[in-house]
Amino acid sequence: MTVRQIFWAKIHCKEIEMVFPAWYRTFSVTAVLSVVVVGCGAPSRPVEEITTALEQVDFAVPITVDEHDWPWWRGPAGDNVAACETAPTKWSESENIVWKCKVSGRGHGSPTVVGERIFLCTADEAAEKQFVLCFSRATGEQLWQTEIHSGGLPGSGGMHPKSSHANCTVGCDGTSLFVGFLNSEHVRATSLTLDGDIRWQTELGYFVPKFGYAASPCLFESLAIYAGDNRGGAFLAAVHRDSGDIVWRKARNDADTYSSAIVANINGKPQLIISGDNRVAAYDPSTGAEIWSCPGTASATCGTPVWKDNLVFASGGHPERQTICIDATTGNRVWEEGVKCYEQSMLVAGDHVYAVTDDGIAICWDAASGVRKWRHRLTGPISASPVLVGNLIYATNESGTTWIFEANPAAYTQVAQNQLGSESFASFAVCNNRIFARVATGNHRDRQEFLYCIGDSAVEVE
Repeated sequence: MTVRQIFWAKIHCKEIEMVFPAWYRTFSVTAVLSVVVVGCGAPSRPVEEITTALEQVDFAVPITVDEHDWPWWRGPAGDNVAACETAPTKWSESENIVWKCKVSGRGHGSPTVVGERIFLCTADEAAEKQFVLCFSRATGEQLWQTEIHSGGLPGSGGMHPKSSHANCTVGCDGTSLFVGFLNSEHVRATSLTLDGDIRWQTELGYFVPKFGYAASPCLFESLAIYAGDNRGGAFLAAVHRDSGDIVWRKARNDADTYSSAIVANINGKPQLIISGDNRVAAYDPSTGAEIWSCPGTASATCGTPVWKDNLVFASGGHPERQTICIDATTGNRVWEEGVKCYEQSMLVAGDHVYAVTDDGIAICWDAASGVRKWRHRLTGPISASPVLVGNLIYATNESGTTWIFEANPAAYTQVAQNQLGSESFASFAVCNNRIFARVATGNHRDRQEFLYCIGDSAVEVE
């Protein structure tokens, strides 16, 4: 313990003595100090930072994904913008469903679509198992299931009721898969072949959960980069995609926050950007060296920052409410507003930023000035992130209702409203003019997840 911790612990002991003088004397100071230090959660562990010289890092197999794929969290460019210009705007259980298949367990990760296959993380909480699943892109048939971990799931005290033990969206470099799970008090990275064989597993760092683990891997050059923000020893860690060796690990301030990191192209140079811990920070994705840090957003955030040219936009969260714009060449704040998008990520379309809040409010800002162009009430709560297809924004709430509206700064202009299932936390994947949606129906024991392929024409489903 530090001198400061001992000082405050002694004060705490005196408070106990005044309130409970009869039984206080039966306890040693050591026991009371234990209550003070451990009672608020497990103590943190120092993060051992790792830095590997770039000349010592071998090149990994190149990342090879097609423009018609959705290979990782937030799509091919990391901005939740589909490469295709159109996708269906009307659907129901009987309209424009190409196929529908059951998904075992529970998870909130988005579908990853590469080649002829779709990949999902899931977990069976009762059996304490975490899996990666693979489905046929053409038919929805399940092709394989690989168990990643058995046992070791955090207890209910370390999970939010809305969370799951499989929040990660699978990352795919075209030849291998990358996932991250919280298991046995550590964040553990795993790589698999496209056929479901485990290539390697690496323990990234100790993790004390408050509401679970939410981050998805970010693939950059030869690395798979994982965020591990938590009260027990926060970190960013990059592993080599071929070997699983930790290339660099960077300590961050210990805080319960949940955002994924993303690589943004800022004036031709890559920056690894992440929000949370009352700041937005940028790092060199090759080395983990910090580039800049700007105070703002909130202690806890879930969304991934977005960007346009040299401007970065982030929002959060809990307990604070703030959306900010940062000049990523200097790290200075450009504008801010007291609005929070806690669980969702925002979108950039043209010269404007679009967002949906947890409460179900759609908002449009001018990207450069922060001037609010319009505000329109949908129906919350919303956890999934909106996706941009052509000039249309698709936003889905937790009850499975999707609003489709124009990316139009002049006014909120709705195109359609559709319903699918009764629960939706995962964000859509949209590629090759089709929407892949992970939704659920029922509650408790009757709850069942499904994966839908929404296309231009309805076909009979199993």
